[in-house]
Amino acid sequence: MAKPKVAFFDFASCEGCQLSAIDLAPEQMLDLLNVVDIVEFREAISEKAAKYDIALIEGSITRDCDVPRLQDIRNRSKVLVAFGACAHTGGINALKNFQKKEDYQKAVYPTDPLKYETTVTRAISEVVQVDAFIPGCPINTMEFVRIVKNLVLGKRPDIPDYSVCVECKKNENICVYEKGMHCLGPVIRAGCDAKCPSNGGYCYGCRGTVTKPNLHAQKDVMQKYNLTFDQMTDQFKLFLQRNREVFKNAG
Repeated sequence: MAKPKVAFFDFASCEGCQLSAIDLAPEQMLDLLNVVDIVEFREAISEKAAKYDIALIEGSITRDCDVPRLQDIRNRSKVLVAFGACAHTGGINALKNFQKKEDYQKAVYPTDPLKYETTVTRAISEVVQVDAFIPGCPINTMEFVRIVKNLVLGKRPDIPDYSVCVECKKNENICVYEKGMHCLGPVIRAGCDAKCPSNGGYCYGCRGTVTKPNLHAQKDVMQKYNLTFDQMTDQFKLFLQRNREVFKNAG
């Protein structure tokens, strides 16, 4: 029986998620290649294919000229996966959505601001139907392997749908709010083992929100530490600009 055909594509991104996908030990790579046939992947091979069982898309859409290419990939794919934060939520690229177009054009290309096409940043699901997603910036390599195997078997991706706070408590971390820091952990999807809070940082939301974020819990935390809800929603600029207005209105 032929193995499922898997292809990787990239739009506006650093391509770090694709590099993470192949950051496997030799035996792990062989394990993956035993169940899939990678038929297109600019980072690793020159071959191309006409149809795909699974297409993994890294990056967000920041130019209108990229839309037809994405739609063509969608039409040729049985399953399309938004791969990493840029594809999943718009990612860091979406920071420009808070600025005037002429301002960021001049900032990036001061001598010729109109040289390159650009428009508002959109996540992949804002342009075409997405069947699954792999969160993170960058993605977790072993989570990627697990999700791809689940898709090959026709299963739903096994992605946690509870908050990062659960993992912080499991790791016996001191809440970063106790350190005078902001944190989006109460509403952000777990699965990262709370790496940022566990290593002196805070959760800034690269994995996106849980399906039903507990806004009241987040507000209660903010009030407990005498922080305004506006301060919290401002943190959503980095990875979650699409969610920001929802949270702001709930405040």
